[in-house]
Amino acid sequence: MKIAVVYWSSTGNTESMAQAVAEGAKKAGAETELFTATEFGGDKMDGFDAVAFGCPAMGAEELEDTEFAPMFEGCEGKLSGKKIALFGSYGWGDGEWMRTWEETCQSKGANLVCDSVICQETPDEDALDACRKLGEALV
Repeated sequence: MKIAVVYWSSTGNTESMAQAVAEGAKKAGAETELFTATEFGGDKMDGFDAVAFGCPAMGAEELEDTEFAPMFEGCEGKLSGKKIALFGSYGWGDGEWMRTWEETCQSKGANLVCDSVICQETPDEDALDACRKLGEALV
C-alpha cells in the first residue's frame, strides 16, 4: 500500500499535521511519501493507493489559491474511486472550507475514508492523534 501525504503550510501547523498523518500510515504498514503542494500533481495520483491532502483555511474560508488549489484542481480528475482523507488548520470561522472541500471530493467520486481532521491554530496532542488515526484509516 502506497500513500501520499500532500500539504501546503505557511506557519507550520498543517505541516505538523501532515507529519502525524504520515506517522500513522507508516505505523499501519504503508509505504508513505510526504509532498508539499508544489511537489505533487495529478500526474502522480496513479502511483498511490490513497492520498491525504492537507491545507489550511485561507481568506474567506477557502483553500490556499496560488499553490494548493491549482495542484488540487489538477488532481480532481483522478479522485474517482480513490481513497482520500483531508486535514487542515484554521484561524477563524467554523470549518466551512473543509465542508466545501469534502463536497468537491464527493462530487468527483472520491472515497473519503474517515472524518476530516481540522484544528484551530497550532495542533494540540488530540489533533495530532486524530491525524495519526487519519493516516491509519487510509491503509
